[in-house]
Amino acid sequence: MRIISGSHKGRRLSPPKKLPVRPTSDRSKEALFNILQHRYDWENVTVLDLFSGTGSISYEFGSRGVKNIIAVDQNKMCVDFIRKTSQSLQLPIKVTQMETLKFLSDVKMQFNFIFADPPYDLETQYYLEIIEKVFTNQLLDKYGLLIIEHSEKKEFKEHHRFVKSRKYGSIVFSFFEV
Repeated sequence: MRIISGSHKGRRLSPPKKLPVRPTSDRSKEALFNILQHRYDWENVTVLDLFSGTGSISYEFGSRGVKNIIAVDQNKMCVDFIRKTSQSLQLPIKVTQMETLKFLSDVKMQFNFIFADPPYDLETQYYLEIIEKVFTNQLLDKYGLLIIEHSEKKEFKEHHRFVKSRKYGSIVFSFFEV
């Protein structure tokens, strides 16, 4: 796993093999950030990284200058790894150990970007609950973007907040807006 761009460009990170994760591939991450790079001034962006796993997406945002990042995962080993890594890289990532739907019910702030990478084997209904909580609780600002990473077996084109999707190998990023 490596950081694609920014102050830590090229930095390789080696998460413990025992973490129960499926990190976003470097190729897919690079493609995603190529889409996002012209959307905002990174220093003024707020990011929520759900199912953060190794923290790969959070590190990428932090390396690009984002000052307000919250990474959420329910696995203690993942949370500990993200906390340790973000401290060693001096990245401003606040790490929270909590189940995602509970976090989305409790959080009282808005974000420019919310990235969610749930386990691919979760039922589609769980993905839809994430989408609904984000919009029902008004967690995106008026120009905000929800990005969900999922397998090609799932599709969200019928959702009224769906904007577009991009496929990279066997993974898909679906984009939703206010």
